[in-house]
Amino acid sequence: MFAPQLLTSTAVQDFIRDAFKRKMDALQVSTHLAKEFSNEERAAIMDYMALVPKFREKFGIGNTAFLVCDKLALEQSTAQDIGRWKSNLWEHACQANKNSDESAPPIVHDLCCGMGGDSFFLPKELTAIGVDLDEHRLAMYRYNSGVMRNVPQESSDAYTILGDVREIAKQNDSESATLARPKADFFTIDPARRAIEGENQRDLRNLTPTFEEVIEISKHYKGGMAKIPPGYPISEIPRGTEILYIGSRTDCRECLVLFGKLAQNPDHVRAVMVDKTGNEIASWTFTRDEKREARNESEQSQYDHNYELEGRDRVYRTSSSESDLPLGGISKFIAEPAPVLLRSHLFGAVALAHDETTHLISPGIAYVTSEKPLPSPAFANYEILESSEISTGAVRAMLKSHDIGKLTLKLRGVKVDPDQEIKRLKPKGKNAATLFYTRLDGEKIAILTRRNEL
Repeated sequence: MFAPQLLTSTAVQDFIRDAFKRKMDALQVSTHLAKEFSNEERAAIMDYMALVPKFREKFGIGNTAFLVCDKLALEQSTAQDIGRWKSNLWEHACQANKNSDESAPPIVHDLCCGMGGDSFFLPKELTAIGVDLDEHRLAMYRYNSGVMRNVPQESSDAYTILGDVREIAKQNDSESATLARPKADFFTIDPARRAIEGENQRDLRNLTPTFEEVIEISKHYKGGMAKIPPGYPISEIPRGTEILYIGSRTDCRECLVLFGKLAQNPDHVRAVMVDKTGNEIASWTFTRDEKREARNESEQSQYDHNYELEGRDRVYRTSSSESDLPLGGISKFIAEPAPVLLRSHLFGAVALAHDETTHLISPGIAYVTSEKPLPSPAFANYEILESSEISTGAVRAMLKSHDIGKLTLKLRGVKVDPDQEIKRLKPKGKNAATLFYTRLDGEKIAILTRRNEL
């Protein structure tokens, strides 16, 4: 049951504030609600209450503020760190309009708008209009725009369009623009993952609208951005666009394709790392690699899965390990690339720019080794203490010789349970270390290291 009028009522919101303040448990909440609401209404309120602390944290709003959403809409929305950073991209669009003959503030169509996450942090001078096929999503968008963008509720209907985003885009550059539906300058779109019975739901191309349709949509605007899965094949992204991979120190959460006037660096790939409040920690930009993108299906297939396969003659594959770095033996340091550099496949270029000795130690495994530490935060560096074959006796002896008692285990290309393996090794000592189980030219190897903080 989705009941926006119920959830946004003063009675319900006052009750939720009081319940949180008094730290009521689920039984107490249910008992109190049963006095005033039907079973269906009570269930809807309790489901919503579970989401309240989540959306407050995700969007960085106050402890007394409310948005309207359901679980799926919340999960699919852009969080505040990415949203705040992306607002900088729109500053370029605003400036482009100022430099043109048009005096009116730019209008942005938030296509497949959902609860409105991609509109929340747009610059205030932009007018955002949500477009969706689902009236429930538009109801969320209208209410949330009032909270996040101060759009008056009495005029909020003017800021949503019920319709198929593909048709709305076609109409956008027609001569039918009116005061009731003015022409939009830019767009943002987050295609939904399709769920078709019998199909692989992890298929990155399984989007609605499809990425091919997104490309057509882009032709009806001056510019825009499309959010696609970070693992989407880069070879299918058209020339003239800019490709951005965005995440934190520990993840890569979005791949953005910038079209038209939003693409400040066409035909380039950029990886961006942001902090919790959306401030940029670091970024790396390189020209698109035509050689890599021209690989045929057979050549590309070795990079398209995250398998950990046994056996000397197998291919060791990971979706994030594609690199043209050379192969070699173990050097002084082993490094783990940041997730945004893995997903963007820029880690090889960044590493070589710092140390030309950098290389892989096994095909398709994204641990790199070098003679000196690689730059942080692009890489987490570990000084190599010793290496051995992966056998209980050899690894235990290595741990004992370095007096290791606290152990962290990292894996690529070797399949074991980390917790169980550490228990089995029984490390006893005063020092801490990180142990890598990986491959050296295809053969299993254990590499004992200590974290280098420089």
